[in-house]
Amino acid sequence: VEDQRARWERKRSRTAKELLETEHKYLEQLDLVLTYFVTILKAKGTLKPAVLETIFGPLESLYSASQVLSLHLEKGNLGPGLENFCQSLDLYGHYAENLEQANKTLKEQVRKNKSFRKFKQLQETRPQFQGRELEDLLPLPLQRLHQYKHFFRDLLENTSPDTAEYQKLAKTMKSVCEVSQWVQDTFDKRENSLQLLRVQKLLKGQKTQVLIPGRWYIREGWLSVVPSKGEELKHRMFFLFSDILIAAKPCHPLHLLNSNKLSCQAVYPLHQCSVDKVFGHTWSQGGLLSLSFPHKTLLLMSSNQQEINDWYRSLTAAVR
Repeated sequence: VEDQRARWERKRSRTAKELLETEHKYLEQLDLVLTYFVTILKAKGTLKPAVLETIFGPLESLYSASQVLSLHLEKGNLGPGLENFCQSLDLYGHYAENLEQANKTLKEQVRKNKSFRKFKQLQETRPQFQGRELEDLLPLPLQRLHQYKHFFRDLLENTSPDTAEYQKLAKTMKSVCEVSQWVQDTFDKRENSLQLLRVQKLLKGQKTQVLIPGRWYIREGWLSVVPSKGEELKHRMFFLFSDILIAAKPCHPLHLLNSNKLSCQAVYPLHQCSVDKVFGHTWSQGGLLSLSFPHKTLLLMSSNQQEINDWYRSLTAAVR
């Protein structure tokens, strides 16, 4: 038991030391942005206060929270440091929600605002920036949040469960995980919106509404539709979402406006759909899926075994 405790203590000390060293480095990088951008821009009035707020979000508050954590760590007061730190964790979630708008506004100002563009270029040439641009430094808090998760988990694993510090670490770890999930959800929603928008632009005309709140993009790909009567196979592009399956075919290559677009052929709602594998259970060439809807049965084929298995998994998950 004594040996185990000594091992825990050594690992714990190592992790605490590394946490402090990396916290100092993180503070230095945040300080660069605050000193050479935020403070000077506020004083000069190069950007309107609202624009400044949009680009940098709660960066000053994040810096203050890290400073307090750093001071506690230097004194070895991990418990009080963590309690204090937990109260400011929501800032990371708000920072993530604002980041897309921050990048958009920054790009806009670089393009339109000549004095800001010159100021930004001048600041970035300073040796302290080591060739990095402001765009490289803005995602730092979210990278740091990811690191916190690993540090706190390591500290928790090497702390005796019957101590008060263990309880505080467990609480911090839970809070960090919750905020990390919040950040991940924010990015997932953003990525999903981009996918929906991309598919909407691919489809000719506005008849098929892809951009619907609550809809999630899942996958897309070419599959062959097997007709009910002995006609030829029809090659179609399918887009699978959380609630519908869209079948589309390419527009005529010589069409003036839509030569690179797809024409929607059918929209299949998934709420009354059942999916079966007709063949493709063995490692033969390709496979065939049967999709049954109230008034139609759709047979989809691919010569690629892996692809048909992936579609089967995605479709059954979406239907479920």
